[in-house]
Amino acid sequence: MAPRRLLLVGEGNFSFAAALSETLDECTRVTATCLQRLADVAGNPVARENLQRLRERGTEVRFGVDCTQLADAFKPQHREFDRIYFNFPHCGRKAGVAKNRELLAKFFQSCKDVLANEGEVHVALCRGQGGTPADKPRREWHNSWQVVAMAALGGFILSDVHPFGCEAVPGYKCTGYRSQDKPFHVEGALNHIFTRSLPFEGSQPRIFRIKLGDQWFSFPEPEALVGKLNRDFLAAPSCHPIKTINEKLIAELGKAFPLKRLKCSFPLLPEGSPSVLTSWNCDSLSAAFWISLCEDNSNSESLTSGTTQDMEDFLELFSEFSLLKDSGRDRKQEAHEEICGQTKVCLRPSLLVHVQAVIRAPDFLPGSLHVLSGPVFRKCHILPFTMPAFHETLFILGFNKNLKDSYLQSLLDHLKGTLDSLLNQTLLEGSKLSSSVEFVFQPNGNDYIINVKSHNFGSDCAKDLIIGSVATSATSIVHKDQCFMFVSVNLDLLAMLVWGISDWRMLWTFDHRFLKHFVPGKIESFKSYSLYPPCYVHDISFWLDEKKEFDELEFHTVARAVSQDTVISIQFLSSFQHPETQQVSLCYRLTYQTCDKALTQQQVASMQSQFRKEIQQRLHVTPR
Repeated sequence: MAPRRLLLVGEGNFSFAAALSETLDECTRVTATCLQRLADVAGNPVARENLQRLRERGTEVRFGVDCTQLADAFKPQHREFDRIYFNFPHCGRKAGVAKNRELLAKFFQSCKDVLANEGEVHVALCRGQGGTPADKPRREWHNSWQVVAMAALGGFILSDVHPFGCEAVPGYKCTGYRSQDKPFHVEGALNHIFTRSLPFEGSQPRIFRIKLGDQWFSFPEPEALVGKLNRDFLAAPSCHPIKTINEKLIAELGKAFPLKRLKCSFPLLPEGSPSVLTSWNCDSLSAAFWISLCEDNSNSESLTSGTTQDMEDFLELFSEFSLLKDSGRDRKQEAHEEICGQTKVCLRPSLLVHVQAVIRAPDFLPGSLHVLSGPVFRKCHILPFTMPAFHETLFILGFNKNLKDSYLQSLLDHLKGTLDSLLNQTLLEGSKLSSSVEFVFQPNGNDYIINVKSHNFGSDCAKDLIIGSVATSATSIVHKDQCFMFVSVNLDLLAMLVWGISDWRMLWTFDHRFLKHFVPGKIESFKSYSLYPPCYVHDISFWLDEKKEFDELEFHTVARAVSQDTVISIQFLSSFQHPETQQVSLCYRLTYQTCDKALTQQQVASMQSQFRKEIQQRLHVTPR
């Protein structure tokens, strides 16, 4: 194992370096630095004693090292520190919060040049200085050092925070009050641990290619869904929590009903498929992401392609649900011709579009639970628990219509028992705050929504979340003596509830630290590696076009696309009608925040500027 390398900056009397070095093993190398020259430090008897202790241990000591210019102090071959410590930084004397923020910002930007890829930066601050919820009491944001926002300027996120204890390093003396050799209070001080964030880069939509018959087509992924197509969370080798929860759910229901698992096709739907949605969910298609296919003969291997089988399934789906006039012709061939003629498709908004194909299949087995799992996509307003992409599992059960009541009750009982068990696996020992599932009967007299009252997000107040639905239908043309029941479950919401993942975007992160948390066969509450990310608020107002109706759903979708899913809230503030022109103006407040990456105020300002341009072009409004 390679030796660990620790860098200490801003040392005053070197008491921390001396105390820390005596607690470390021989495989750890320490480099202690300070801004002062040796002559300035030598006059302090405490510093002289500590320097002597460090020399006896062979610790490297450097003087005149500016913590905001670390790359200048170390040659490339001597960088790659595993940990950098900066205890109680301060500009000196009566410097205010603005000066100290600037010091932190420059320090973090300097750290990125000398820190190992998986290294840590430890910053100890006095009570309240950091400005995070961990501070007790917490200062107002504008009066704090805004440590997390300053770290973001260097590409760092706060991954842990805990009390700073001098007892852990016996002999450490905190001095330097107003640049004097005087101690200062460290009661309530916190040690903030930062790690590198994935780079926040402008992601470009990928181009996908599909083959229909002998012709290749291509299409770009929608901007609001960048990074969400072809993630394969449910594939065989995946260890993603969405797959784990899906397998547990299916396995438990499989103890009560015979199972038949079905393959889920590529998530494209032809334009002729709205009729396949059941009436209770027909609004899904109105929020679908529509895509135009373009003929593509480039034969580029750099593009993402669907498999041949995916395309066969797509043609099969199209031929099943398109309203084809000539029943005597080959249905797949006609489907191919119709697709080539219109080349307009949408991303599947629900697995319910596959229901008719499943129950009409010649191998459909009444009494067996047919299971279909896959990703679905739909436009939605920006709210904490709504998502434009998620994974759905659909259970389809056919049974004799005379046995409807017994089958319905049996399935509901087993589903409730399974969900209750899953949702309470992370319940703390001795805790009385459990989660519970209830089926809420709908006014149409046939259907239910699956509602969960949960305490799994660290609050004493229960959250009500709808994670799915249960629907029944009358007999079909193919199975005249049968009734059918469809159970749809949002796997992403279920996984969030089971593991206590408070932000749905975390499920889609590319950061490898997310999956490291999930141990096969074990469910433990999720602990985020990005704590207290800063929020940035921007207001926007604009004049409406009198000739066009304002589409608020599209307004949210554009915000999602431009911000790369960093807008977490859009709040309507006010409307105003000009007394003379009668023109109407709307005002909204956008809140930006990430869950897994460093986000700076400058990046948000750039996004907001781009958002103003995009809504003017796409929604035909005039920003004020």
